[in-house]
Amino acid sequence: MKKILLMGNPNVGKSAVFSRLTGIHVIASNYPGTTVEFTQGTMKIGDEEAILIDVPGTYGLEATSKAEKIAVEMLKDGDAVINVVDATNLERNLHLTLHLLERNIPVIIALNIWDDAKHKGITIDVKKMEELLGVPVVPTVAVTGEGIKELVSRIPQACNPKVARRSEEEKWTEAGRILDKVQLLQHRHHTLLEVIGDASVKPLSGIPIAILVMFAAFKVIRFIGEWLIGNVFEPIFERFWQPLMMQLSSILDPGSFLRSIIIGKLIDGEIDFVQSFGVLTTGLFVPIGMVLPYIFSFYIVLGVMEDSGYLPRLAVLLDNLMHRMGLHGWAIIPTLLGLGCNVPGIMATRILESRRERLITATIISIGVPCAALQAMIWGLVGEHGGRYVAIIYLSLFVVWVVLGRILNMILKGESQGLIMEVPPYRMPSLQTVVKKLWMRMAAFLKEALPIVLLGIMVVNILYFLKIFDVLADFAAPLITNVFGLPKEAVIAMAIGFLRKDVAVGMLGTLDLTAKQLVVAATALAMSFPCIATFVVLFKELGITDTLKSVLAMLISSLIVGGLLNAIL
Repeated sequence: MKKILLMGNPNVGKSAVFSRLTGIHVIASNYPGTTVEFTQGTMKIGDEEAILIDVPGTYGLEATSKAEKIAVEMLKDGDAVINVVDATNLERNLHLTLHLLERNIPVIIALNIWDDAKHKGITIDVKKMEELLGVPVVPTVAVTGEGIKELVSRIPQACNPKVARRSEEEKWTEAGRILDKVQLLQHRHHTLLEVIGDASVKPLSGIPIAILVMFAAFKVIRFIGEWLIGNVFEPIFERFWQPLMMQLSSILDPGSFLRSIIIGKLIDGEIDFVQSFGVLTTGLFVPIGMVLPYIFSFYIVLGVMEDSGYLPRLAVLLDNLMHRMGLHGWAIIPTLLGLGCNVPGIMATRILESRRERLITATIISIGVPCAALQAMIWGLVGEHGGRYVAIIYLSLFVVWVVLGRILNMILKGESQGLIMEVPPYRMPSLQTVVKKLWMRMAAFLKEALPIVLLGIMVVNILYFLKIFDVLADFAAPLITNVFGLPKEAVIAMAIGFLRKDVAVGMLGTLDLTAKQLVVAATALAMSFPCIATFVVLFKELGITDTLKSVLAMLISSLIVGGLLNAIL
Protein backbone atom coordinates (compact mmCIF):
# COMPACT_ATOMS: atom_id res chain seq x y z
CA MET A 1 0.00 0.00 0.00
CA LYS A 2 1.37 3.40 -0.99
CA LYS A 3 2.31 5.95 1.66
CA ILE A 4 1.39 9.55 0.89
CA LEU A 5 2.92 12.22 3.13
CA LEU A 6 1.00 15.42 3.85
CA MET A 7 3.56 18.15 4.54
CA GLY A 8 3.48 21.91 5.05
CA ASN A 9 4.21 24.79 7.36
CA PRO A 10 2.24 25.01 10.61
CA ASN A 11 -1.23 26.62 10.27
CA VAL A 12 -1.67 26.19 6.53
CA GLY A 13 -4.88 24.10 6.79
CA LYS A 14 -3.02 20.79 6.61
CA SER A 15 -5.31 19.13 9.16
CA ALA A 16 -8.38 20.27 7.22
CA VAL A 17 -6.95 18.77 4.01
CA PHE A 18 -6.17 15.56 5.92
CA SER A 19 -9.74 15.40 7.26
CA ARG A 20 -11.19 15.92 3.76
CA LEU A 21 -9.08 13.09 2.34
CA THR A 22 -9.51 10.52 5.12
CA GLY A 23 -12.71 11.19 7.06
CA ILE A 24 -12.43 10.49 10.79
CA HIS A 25 -11.10 6.92 10.86
CA VAL A 26 -7.54 7.91 11.76
CA ILE A 27 -4.81 6.84 14.15
CA ALA A 28 -2.80 9.33 16.19
CA SER A 29 0.49 8.18 17.71
CA ASN A 30 3.95 9.37 18.67
CA TYR A 31 6.85 8.84 16.32
CA PRO A 32 9.09 6.02 17.71
CA GLY A 33 11.47 7.31 20.37
CA THR A 34 9.90 10.79 20.55
CA THR A 35 6.93 12.67 21.99
CA VAL A 36 6.11 14.30 18.62
CA GLU A 37 2.67 13.18 17.46
CA PHE A 38 1.59 12.43 13.90
CA THR A 39 -1.67 11.17 12.44
CA GLN A 40 -2.38 8.65 9.72
CA GLY A 41 -5.47 7.42 7.93
CA THR A 42 -6.53 5.84 4.67
CA MET A 43 -7.70 7.44 1.43
CA LYS A 44 -8.79 6.31 -2.01
CA ILE A 45 -6.77 7.12 -5.14
CA GLY A 46 -8.87 5.80 -7.98
CA ASP A 47 -9.68 2.20 -7.08
CA GLU A 48 -6.64 1.82 -4.83
CA GLU A 49 -6.34 2.50 -1.12
CA ALA A 50 -3.38 4.43 0.23
CA ILE A 51 -2.08 5.43 3.65
CA LEU A 52 -2.03 9.19 4.24
CA ILE A 53 0.37 10.42 6.93
CA ASP A 54 -0.04 13.91 8.37
CA VAL A 55 3.58 14.88 9.01
CA PRO A 56 4.15 17.40 11.85
CA GLY A 57 4.22 20.99 10.53
CA THR A 58 7.67 22.28 9.62
CA TYR A 59 9.22 25.31 7.92
CA GLY A 60 12.14 23.44 6.41
CA LEU A 61 14.17 20.22 6.38
CA GLU A 62 17.38 21.37 8.04
CA ALA A 63 16.65 18.95 10.94
CA THR A 64 17.14 21.67 13.53
CA SER A 65 14.05 20.63 15.55
CA LYS A 66 12.34 17.36 16.48
CA ALA A 67 9.54 18.01 14.01
CA GLU A 68 12.02 18.63 11.18
CA LYS A 69 14.03 15.52 12.08
CA ILE A 70 10.89 13.37 12.02
CA ALA A 71 9.83 14.92 8.69
CA VAL A 72 13.21 13.99 7.20
CA GLU A 73 12.90 10.42 8.54
CA MET A 74 9.38 10.02 7.19
CA LEU A 75 10.47 11.17 3.73
CA LYS A 76 12.62 8.04 3.49
CA ASP A 77 9.53 5.78 3.61
CA GLY A 78 7.07 7.91 1.64
CA ASP A 79 6.00 7.26 -1.95
CA ALA A 80 4.79 10.81 -2.65
CA VAL A 81 4.26 14.15 -0.90
CA ILE A 82 1.23 16.45 -0.93
CA ASN A 83 2.80 19.80 -0.05
CA VAL A 84 0.11 22.03 1.48
CA VAL A 85 0.96 25.67 0.70
CA ASP A 86 -0.78 28.76 2.12
CA ALA A 87 -1.82 30.82 -0.92
CA THR A 88 -1.96 33.98 1.23
CA ASN A 89 1.69 33.60 2.38
CA LEU A 90 3.32 32.12 -0.68
CA GLU A 91 6.97 33.17 -0.23
CA ARG A 92 7.40 31.69 3.23
CA ASN A 93 5.70 28.43 2.19
CA LEU A 94 7.76 28.05 -0.99
CA HIS A 95 10.88 27.71 1.19
CA LEU A 96 9.69 24.25 2.34
CA THR A 97 8.58 23.41 -1.21
CA LEU A 98 12.09 24.04 -2.53
CA HIS A 99 13.46 21.79 0.23
CA LEU A 100 11.11 18.99 -0.88
CA LEU A 101 12.03 19.36 -4.55
CA GLU A 102 15.65 18.59 -3.62
CA ARG A 103 14.57 15.22 -2.21
CA ASN A 104 14.11 12.15 -4.37
CA ILE A 105 10.32 11.90 -3.95
CA PRO A 106 7.34 12.87 -6.19
CA VAL A 107 5.60 16.08 -5.09
CA ILE A 108 2.18 17.64 -5.76
CA ILE A 109 1.19 21.03 -4.32
CA ALA A 110 -2.17 21.81 -2.71
CA LEU A 111 -2.38 25.60 -2.98
CA ASN A 112 -4.66 25.94 0.03
CA ILE A 113 -6.71 28.83 1.49
CA TRP A 114 -7.40 29.80 -2.13
CA ASP A 115 -10.62 31.58 -1.19
CA ASP A 116 -8.87 33.92 1.26
CA ALA A 117 -6.25 34.71 -1.34
CA LYS A 118 -8.95 35.80 -3.79
CA HIS A 119 -10.73 37.79 -1.09
CA LYS A 120 -7.49 39.63 -0.28
CA GLY A 121 -6.92 40.52 -3.91
CA ILE A 122 -4.09 37.99 -4.38
CA THR A 123 -4.00 36.52 -7.90
CA ILE A 124 -1.71 33.54 -8.51
CA ASP A 125 -0.88 32.22 -11.98
CA VAL A 126 -1.22 28.49 -11.25
CA LYS A 127 -0.01 27.36 -14.69
CA LYS A 128 3.08 29.56 -14.42
CA MET A 129 3.74 28.22 -10.93
CA GLU A 130 3.55 24.64 -12.23
CA GLU A 131 5.98 25.52 -15.01
CA LEU A 132 8.53 27.13 -12.68
CA LEU A 133 8.39 24.41 -10.00
CA GLY A 134 7.98 21.43 -12.36
CA VAL A 135 5.24 19.77 -10.28
CA PRO A 136 1.39 19.79 -10.35
CA VAL A 137 -0.28 22.66 -8.46
CA VAL A 138 -3.96 22.45 -7.44
CA PRO A 139 -5.82 25.37 -5.77
CA THR A 140 -7.85 24.10 -2.78
CA VAL A 141 -10.16 25.33 -0.04
CA ALA A 142 -10.00 22.53 2.52
CA VAL A 143 -12.75 24.03 4.70
CA THR A 144 -15.32 23.65 1.92
CA GLY A 145 -13.69 20.85 -0.08
CA GLU A 146 -13.12 22.99 -3.18
CA GLY A 147 -10.36 21.53 -5.34
CA ILE A 148 -9.95 18.37 -3.21
CA LYS A 149 -11.45 16.15 -5.90
CA GLU A 150 -9.00 17.49 -8.50
CA LEU A 151 -6.14 17.11 -6.01
CA VAL A 152 -6.92 13.41 -5.54
CA SER A 153 -7.24 12.83 -9.29
CA ARG A 154 -3.84 14.44 -9.93
CA ILE A 155 -1.87 12.60 -7.22
CA PRO A 156 -0.67 10.04 -9.81
CA GLN A 157 0.89 13.01 -11.70
CA ALA A 158 3.11 13.92 -8.72
CA CYS A 159 6.70 14.09 -9.90
CA ASN A 160 10.23 15.07 -8.90
CA PRO A 161 12.06 17.56 -11.16
CA LYS A 162 15.45 16.60 -9.63
CA VAL A 163 16.45 20.09 -8.52
CA ALA A 164 20.05 20.71 -7.55
CA ARG A 165 20.74 21.47 -3.89
CA ARG A 166 20.81 25.15 -2.91
CA SER A 167 21.96 26.96 0.19
CA GLU A 168 19.36 28.48 2.50
CA GLU A 169 20.04 31.93 1.12
CA GLU A 170 19.63 30.65 -2.44
CA LYS A 171 16.32 29.03 -1.51
CA TRP A 172 14.92 32.31 -0.18
CA THR A 173 16.15 34.12 -3.28
CA GLU A 174 14.50 31.52 -5.53
CA ALA A 175 11.24 31.72 -3.53
CA GLY A 176 11.21 35.50 -4.03
CA ARG A 177 11.89 35.13 -7.76
CA ILE A 178 9.01 32.67 -8.20
CA LEU A 179 6.72 34.93 -6.17
CA ASP A 180 7.44 37.91 -8.43
CA LYS A 181 6.54 35.88 -11.53
CA VAL A 182 3.33 34.18 -10.33
CA GLN A 183 1.67 36.54 -7.86
CA LEU A 184 -0.21 39.81 -8.46
CA LEU A 185 -1.65 41.96 -5.65
CA GLN A 186 -4.63 44.27 -6.03
CA HIS A 187 -7.10 45.89 -3.65
CA ARG A 188 -10.45 44.10 -3.50
CA HIS A 189 -13.50 43.98 -1.22
CA HIS A 190 -15.57 40.85 -0.55
CA THR A 191 -18.84 40.68 -2.45
CA LEU A 192 -22.04 40.09 -0.48
CA LEU A 193 -22.36 36.56 -1.89
CA GLU A 194 -18.77 35.78 -0.83
CA VAL A 195 -19.50 36.99 2.70
CA ILE A 196 -22.65 34.82 2.85
CA GLY A 197 -20.75 31.90 1.32
CA ASP A 198 -18.06 32.09 4.01
CA ALA A 199 -20.67 32.43 6.77
CA SER A 200 -22.57 29.36 5.48
CA VAL A 201 -19.76 26.89 6.27
CA LYS A 202 -18.63 28.27 9.64
CA PRO A 203 -20.49 26.53 12.49
CA LEU A 204 -21.17 29.68 14.55
CA SER A 205 -22.95 31.42 11.68
CA GLY A 206 -23.65 28.43 9.42
CA ILE A 207 -25.91 26.54 11.85
CA PRO A 208 -28.38 29.45 12.35
CA ILE A 209 -28.38 30.00 8.57
CA ALA A 210 -29.06 26.28 8.04
CA ILE A 211 -31.96 26.35 10.52
CA LEU A 212 -33.54 29.34 8.75
CA VAL A 213 -33.05 27.79 5.30
CA MET A 214 -34.48 24.44 6.40
CA PHE A 215 -37.46 26.10 8.07
CA ALA A 216 -38.23 28.16 4.96
CA ALA A 217 -37.73 25.13 2.68
CA PHE A 218 -40.01 22.98 4.81
CA LYS A 219 -42.73 25.65 4.77
CA VAL A 220 -42.53 25.98 0.98
CA ILE A 221 -42.58 22.21 0.48
CA ARG A 222 -45.60 21.77 2.75
CA PHE A 223 -47.46 24.65 1.10
CA ILE A 224 -46.92 23.43 -2.48
CA GLY A 225 -47.48 19.77 -1.61
CA GLU A 226 -50.67 20.31 0.36
CA TRP A 227 -52.04 22.72 -2.25
CA LEU A 228 -51.45 20.18 -5.03
CA ILE A 229 -53.08 17.38 -3.03
CA GLY A 230 -56.16 19.41 -2.06
CA ASN A 231 -56.69 21.31 -5.31
CA VAL A 232 -55.39 19.01 -8.05
CA PHE A 233 -54.89 15.35 -7.20
CA GLU A 234 -57.74 14.65 -4.76
CA PRO A 235 -60.35 16.31 -7.06
CA ILE A 236 -59.06 14.32 -10.06
CA PHE A 237 -59.27 11.01 -8.19
CA GLU A 238 -62.68 11.79 -6.65
CA ARG A 239 -64.34 13.14 -9.80
CA PHE A 240 -62.90 10.83 -12.45
CA TRP A 241 -61.30 7.73 -10.92
CA GLN A 242 -63.67 7.01 -8.05
CA PRO A 243 -66.80 6.56 -10.27
CA LEU A 244 -64.88 4.10 -12.46
CA MET A 245 -63.70 2.13 -9.42
CA MET A 246 -67.24 2.06 -7.96
CA GLN A 247 -68.55 0.63 -11.24
CA LEU A 248 -65.81 -1.99 -11.22
CA SER A 249 -66.59 -2.77 -7.58
CA SER A 250 -70.26 -3.35 -8.41
CA ILE A 251 -69.29 -5.86 -11.11
CA LEU A 252 -67.01 -7.90 -8.85
CA ASP A 253 -68.35 -10.28 -6.19
CA PRO A 254 -68.27 -8.37 -2.82
CA GLY A 255 -66.53 -11.13 -0.89
CA SER A 256 -64.27 -12.31 -3.68
CA PHE A 257 -60.50 -12.49 -3.53
CA LEU A 258 -60.24 -10.45 -6.73
CA ARG A 259 -62.22 -7.48 -5.36
CA SER A 260 -60.25 -7.57 -2.10
CA ILE A 261 -57.05 -7.21 -4.10
CA ILE A 262 -58.17 -4.71 -6.75
CA ILE A 263 -60.65 -2.50 -4.86
CA GLY A 264 -60.02 -3.29 -1.20
CA LYS A 265 -62.53 -2.42 1.51
CA LEU A 266 -65.45 -0.04 1.07
CA ILE A 267 -65.71 2.53 3.88
CA ASP A 268 -69.37 3.38 4.56
CA GLY A 269 -70.22 2.00 1.13
CA GLU A 270 -67.68 4.21 -0.64
CA ILE A 271 -64.10 3.90 -1.81
CA ASP A 272 -61.70 5.69 0.54
CA PHE A 273 -58.45 6.15 -1.35
CA VAL A 274 -56.45 6.27 1.89
CA GLN A 275 -58.05 3.36 3.78
CA SER A 276 -59.47 0.96 1.16
CA PHE A 277 -56.03 -0.49 0.33
CA GLY A 278 -56.88 -1.89 -3.09
CA VAL A 279 -54.24 -2.06 -5.80
CA LEU A 280 -56.20 0.29 -8.10
CA THR A 281 -57.49 2.51 -5.27
CA THR A 282 -54.97 3.13 -2.50
CA GLY A 283 -52.23 1.54 -4.62
CA LEU A 284 -52.51 4.35 -7.18
CA PHE A 285 -53.59 7.17 -4.88
CA VAL A 286 -50.75 6.86 -2.35
CA PRO A 287 -47.82 7.24 -4.80
CA ILE A 288 -49.62 9.61 -7.21
CA GLY A 289 -52.10 11.55 -5.07
CA MET A 290 -50.20 11.74 -1.76
CA VAL A 291 -46.49 11.14 -2.35
CA LEU A 292 -45.97 12.69 -5.81
CA PRO A 293 -47.08 16.23 -4.80
CA TYR A 294 -44.57 16.32 -1.95
CA ILE A 295 -41.87 14.88 -4.19
CA PHE A 296 -42.66 17.55 -6.79
CA SER A 297 -42.36 20.35 -4.23
CA PHE A 298 -39.33 18.77 -2.57
CA TYR A 299 -37.45 18.42 -5.83
CA ILE A 300 -38.19 22.03 -6.76
CA VAL A 301 -36.68 23.25 -3.48
CA LEU A 302 -33.84 20.72 -3.72
CA GLY A 303 -33.01 21.87 -7.27
CA VAL A 304 -32.92 25.52 -6.19
CA MET A 305 -30.68 24.69 -3.21
CA GLU A 306 -28.36 22.64 -5.42
CA ASP A 307 -28.11 25.15 -8.23
CA SER A 308 -27.68 28.15 -5.93
CA GLY A 309 -24.65 26.53 -4.30
CA TYR A 310 -26.17 26.18 -0.82
CA LEU A 311 -26.58 22.40 -0.67
CA PRO A 312 -22.84 21.61 -0.94
CA ARG A 313 -22.23 24.12 1.87
CA LEU A 314 -24.85 22.40 4.04
CA ALA A 315 -23.11 19.07 3.40
CA VAL A 316 -19.76 20.61 4.42
CA LEU A 317 -21.29 22.21 7.53
CA LEU A 318 -22.79 18.91 8.73
CA ASP A 319 -19.90 16.72 7.61
CA ASN A 320 -18.37 16.36 11.11
CA LEU A 321 -21.70 15.35 12.65
CA MET A 322 -22.44 12.87 9.88
CA HIS A 323 -18.96 11.36 10.12
CA ARG A 324 -19.61 10.44 13.73
CA MET A 325 -22.43 8.31 12.37
CA GLY A 326 -20.21 6.58 9.81
CA LEU A 327 -21.43 8.84 7.00
CA HIS A 328 -20.36 12.05 5.34
CA GLY A 329 -22.12 15.32 4.64
CA TRP A 330 -23.92 14.15 1.50
CA ALA A 331 -26.08 11.87 3.68
CA ILE A 332 -28.05 14.97 4.66
CA ILE A 333 -29.66 14.97 1.17
CA PRO A 334 -31.59 11.68 1.58
CA THR A 335 -32.46 12.78 5.12
CA LEU A 336 -34.02 16.01 3.88
CA LEU A 337 -35.94 14.12 1.19
CA GLY A 338 -37.19 11.76 3.89
CA LEU A 339 -38.90 14.66 5.67
CA GLY A 340 -41.18 14.94 2.63
CA CYS A 341 -41.51 11.22 1.98
CA ASN A 342 -39.30 8.32 3.04
CA VAL A 343 -39.59 6.68 -0.39
CA PRO A 344 -37.48 9.25 -2.32
CA GLY A 345 -35.27 9.55 0.78
CA ILE A 346 -34.37 5.85 0.61
CA MET A 347 -33.95 6.04 -3.17
CA ALA A 348 -31.60 9.02 -2.80
CA THR A 349 -29.13 6.95 -0.73
CA ARG A 350 -27.71 5.89 -4.10
CA ILE A 351 -25.58 9.06 -4.04
CA LEU A 352 -23.57 7.55 -1.16
CA GLU A 353 -20.43 5.65 -2.05
CA SER A 354 -20.54 2.45 -0.01
CA ARG A 355 -23.18 -0.17 0.81
CA ARG A 356 -22.43 0.42 4.50
CA GLU A 357 -23.25 4.13 4.24
CA ARG A 358 -26.46 3.37 2.34
CA LEU A 359 -27.54 0.86 5.02
CA ILE A 360 -26.90 3.30 7.89
CA THR A 361 -28.62 6.19 6.13
CA ALA A 362 -31.65 4.18 5.01
CA THR A 363 -32.08 2.75 8.51
CA ILE A 364 -31.92 6.05 10.39
CA ILE A 365 -34.24 7.65 7.83
CA SER A 366 -36.81 4.87 8.28
CA ILE A 367 -36.58 5.16 12.07
CA GLY A 368 -35.91 8.80 12.89
CA VAL A 369 -37.23 10.87 9.96
CA PRO A 370 -41.05 11.20 9.89
CA CYS A 371 -42.59 11.90 6.49
CA ALA A 372 -44.71 15.00 5.88
CA ALA A 373 -48.01 13.07 6.05
CA LEU A 374 -47.07 11.52 9.41
CA GLN A 375 -45.92 14.88 10.75
CA ALA A 376 -49.22 16.46 9.77
CA MET A 377 -51.11 13.82 11.76
CA ILE A 378 -48.79 14.20 14.77
CA TRP A 379 -49.29 17.96 14.81
CA GLY A 380 -53.05 17.59 14.33
CA LEU A 381 -53.66 14.88 16.94
CA VAL A 382 -50.90 15.25 19.54
CA GLY A 383 -50.68 19.01 19.08
CA GLU A 384 -54.19 19.40 20.51
CA HIS A 385 -52.73 18.52 23.93
CA GLY A 386 -49.97 21.13 23.69
CA GLY A 387 -46.80 21.82 21.72
CA ARG A 388 -44.59 20.30 24.43
CA TYR A 389 -45.90 16.82 23.62
CA VAL A 390 -45.09 17.26 19.94
CA ALA A 391 -41.62 18.50 20.97
CA ILE A 392 -41.06 15.30 23.00
CA ILE A 393 -41.78 13.20 19.90
CA TYR A 394 -39.42 15.21 17.69
CA LEU A 395 -36.68 15.30 20.33
CA SER A 396 -36.96 11.53 20.83
CA LEU A 397 -36.70 10.89 17.09
CA PHE A 398 -33.71 13.23 16.73
CA VAL A 399 -31.85 11.60 19.64
CA VAL A 400 -32.52 8.16 18.16
CA TRP A 401 -31.38 9.39 14.72
CA VAL A 402 -28.01 10.47 16.17
CA VAL A 403 -27.47 7.68 18.72
CA LEU A 404 -28.52 4.83 16.43
CA GLY A 405 -26.31 6.23 13.68
CA ARG A 406 -23.33 6.14 16.02
CA ILE A 407 -24.18 2.61 17.21
CA LEU A 408 -24.48 1.32 13.63
CA ASN A 409 -21.20 3.04 12.82
CA MET A 410 -19.50 1.05 15.58
CA ILE A 411 -21.20 -2.26 14.79
CA LEU A 412 -20.99 -2.36 11.00
CA LYS A 413 -17.59 -3.13 9.54
CA GLY A 414 -15.92 -0.61 7.25
CA GLU A 415 -15.29 3.10 7.36
CA SER A 416 -16.52 6.31 5.80
CA GLN A 417 -14.38 8.06 3.22
CA GLY A 418 -13.73 11.78 3.46
CA LEU A 419 -16.12 14.27 1.86
CA ILE A 420 -14.58 15.07 -1.52
CA MET A 421 -16.71 17.55 -3.41
CA GLU A 422 -16.61 20.87 -5.19
CA VAL A 423 -18.26 23.88 -3.56
CA PRO A 424 -19.29 26.35 -6.27
CA PRO A 425 -19.78 30.07 -5.59
CA TYR A 426 -23.28 31.29 -4.78
CA ARG A 427 -25.25 32.14 -7.92
CA MET A 428 -28.80 32.62 -9.14
CA PRO A 429 -30.38 29.22 -9.90
CA SER A 430 -30.97 28.44 -13.56
CA LEU A 431 -34.69 27.85 -14.22
CA GLN A 432 -33.87 25.56 -17.14
CA THR A 433 -31.54 23.42 -15.01
CA VAL A 434 -33.97 23.20 -12.08
CA VAL A 435 -36.86 22.20 -14.38
CA LYS A 436 -34.73 19.63 -16.20
CA LYS A 437 -33.62 17.96 -12.97
CA LEU A 438 -37.21 18.09 -11.66
CA TRP A 439 -38.50 16.29 -14.76
CA MET A 440 -35.81 13.60 -14.60
CA ARG A 441 -36.38 12.94 -10.90
CA MET A 442 -40.17 12.83 -11.19
CA ALA A 443 -39.95 10.40 -14.12
CA ALA A 444 -37.51 8.20 -12.19
CA PHE A 445 -39.84 8.12 -9.16
CA LEU A 446 -42.89 7.13 -11.20
CA LYS A 447 -40.93 4.50 -13.09
CA GLU A 448 -39.38 2.88 -10.03
CA ALA A 449 -41.68 3.55 -7.07
CA LEU A 450 -45.16 3.08 -8.59
CA PRO A 451 -44.75 -0.62 -9.54
CA ILE A 452 -43.17 -1.30 -6.13
CA VAL A 453 -46.04 0.27 -4.19
CA LEU A 454 -48.63 -1.60 -6.27
CA LEU A 455 -46.85 -4.90 -5.67
CA GLY A 456 -46.45 -4.22 -1.96
CA ILE A 457 -50.12 -3.39 -1.43
CA MET A 458 -51.12 -6.50 -3.36
CA VAL A 459 -48.97 -8.70 -1.09
CA VAL A 460 -50.36 -7.09 2.08
CA ASN A 461 -53.94 -7.53 0.82
CA ILE A 462 -53.26 -11.21 0.28
CA LEU A 463 -52.02 -11.46 3.88
CA TYR A 464 -55.18 -9.70 5.06
CA PHE A 465 -57.44 -11.95 3.00
CA LEU A 466 -55.74 -15.05 4.42
CA LYS A 467 -56.13 -13.64 8.00
CA ILE A 468 -52.36 -13.79 8.55
CA PHE A 469 -52.27 -10.11 9.51
CA ASP A 470 -54.86 -10.70 12.28
CA VAL A 471 -52.71 -13.47 13.76
CA LEU A 472 -49.70 -11.14 13.87
CA ALA A 473 -51.79 -8.42 15.54
CA ASP A 474 -53.02 -10.81 18.26
CA PHE A 475 -49.45 -11.98 18.84
CA ALA A 476 -48.29 -8.40 19.43
CA ALA A 477 -51.11 -7.43 21.83
CA PRO A 478 -49.30 -8.31 25.13
CA LEU A 479 -46.29 -6.31 23.98
CA ILE A 480 -48.38 -3.25 23.16
CA THR A 481 -50.11 -3.21 26.54
CA ASN A 482 -47.20 -4.18 28.82
CA VAL A 483 -44.28 -2.31 27.21
CA PHE A 484 -46.00 0.74 25.71
CA GLY A 485 -48.80 1.08 28.27
CA LEU A 486 -51.47 1.26 25.56
CA PRO A 487 -54.94 -0.35 25.56
CA LYS A 488 -55.39 -3.57 23.61
CA GLU A 489 -57.47 -1.71 21.00
CA ALA A 490 -54.31 0.14 19.93
CA VAL A 491 -52.96 -3.10 18.41
CA ILE A 492 -54.99 -2.60 15.23
CA ALA A 493 -53.71 0.94 14.78
CA MET A 494 -50.11 -0.16 15.37
CA ALA A 495 -50.55 -2.96 12.83
CA ILE A 496 -52.04 -0.55 10.27
CA GLY A 497 -48.83 1.47 10.68
CA PHE A 498 -47.15 -1.08 8.44
CA LEU A 499 -49.44 0.08 5.65
CA ARG A 500 -49.78 3.82 6.35
CA LYS A 501 -48.34 5.44 9.47
CA ASP A 502 -50.38 8.61 9.11
CA VAL A 503 -53.60 6.55 8.94
CA ALA A 504 -52.46 4.59 12.00
CA VAL A 505 -51.92 7.79 14.01
CA GLY A 506 -55.34 8.98 12.89
CA MET A 507 -56.90 5.76 14.20
CA LEU A 508 -55.36 6.45 17.62
CA GLY A 509 -57.61 9.50 17.83
CA THR A 510 -60.66 7.25 18.19
CA LEU A 511 -59.30 5.46 21.28
CA ASP A 512 -59.54 8.29 23.85
CA LEU A 513 -55.84 8.04 24.76
CA THR A 514 -54.10 10.36 27.21
CA ALA A 515 -51.45 12.81 25.98
CA LYS A 516 -48.75 10.51 27.38
CA GLN A 517 -50.14 7.48 25.58
CA LEU A 518 -50.38 9.44 22.32
CA VAL A 519 -46.72 10.46 22.61
CA VAL A 520 -45.65 6.85 23.24
CA ALA A 521 -47.82 5.44 20.44
CA ALA A 522 -46.88 8.10 17.85
CA THR A 523 -43.16 7.77 18.62
CA ALA A 524 -43.24 3.97 18.50
CA LEU A 525 -45.23 4.09 15.25
CA ALA A 526 -42.77 6.51 13.66
CA MET A 527 -39.81 4.29 14.61
CA SER A 528 -41.22 0.83 13.89
CA PHE A 529 -41.80 -0.77 10.48
CA PRO A 530 -41.86 1.82 7.69
CA CYS A 531 -45.01 2.11 5.61
CA ILE A 532 -45.39 -0.53 2.91
CA ALA A 533 -44.16 1.79 0.15
CA THR A 534 -40.96 2.59 2.05
CA PHE A 535 -40.49 -1.03 3.10
CA VAL A 536 -40.63 -2.32 -0.46
CA VAL A 537 -38.24 0.39 -1.70
CA LEU A 538 -35.95 -0.44 1.22
CA PHE A 539 -35.94 -4.08 0.12
CA LYS A 540 -35.21 -3.09 -3.49
CA GLU A 541 -32.34 -0.75 -2.58
CA LEU A 542 -30.64 -2.80 0.16
CA GLY A 543 -31.46 -6.42 -0.64
CA ILE A 544 -32.91 -8.98 1.75
CA THR A 545 -29.92 -9.28 4.13
CA ASP A 546 -29.46 -5.57 4.81
CA THR A 547 -33.23 -4.99 4.91
CA LEU A 548 -33.51 -7.58 7.68
CA LYS A 549 -30.70 -5.81 9.57
CA SER A 550 -32.54 -2.52 9.16
CA VAL A 551 -35.86 -3.99 10.31
CA LEU A 552 -34.18 -5.54 13.36
CA ALA A 553 -32.77 -2.12 14.28
CA MET A 554 -36.25 -0.59 13.88
CA LEU A 555 -37.96 -3.15 16.13
CA ILE A 556 -35.33 -2.97 18.87
CA SER A 557 -35.22 0.83 18.81
CA SER A 558 -39.00 1.28 18.89
CA LEU A 559 -39.35 -1.18 21.78
CA ILE A 560 -36.60 0.48 23.83
CA VAL A 561 -37.68 4.07 23.19
CA GLY A 562 -41.42 3.34 23.51
CA GLY A 563 -40.79 1.50 26.80
CA LEU A 564 -38.57 4.30 28.13
CA LEU A 565 -41.10 7.00 27.22
CA ASN A 566 -43.86 4.99 28.91
CA ALA A 567 -41.74 4.67 32.07
CA ILE A 568 -40.54 8.29 32.11
CA LEU A 569 -43.82 10.01 31.26
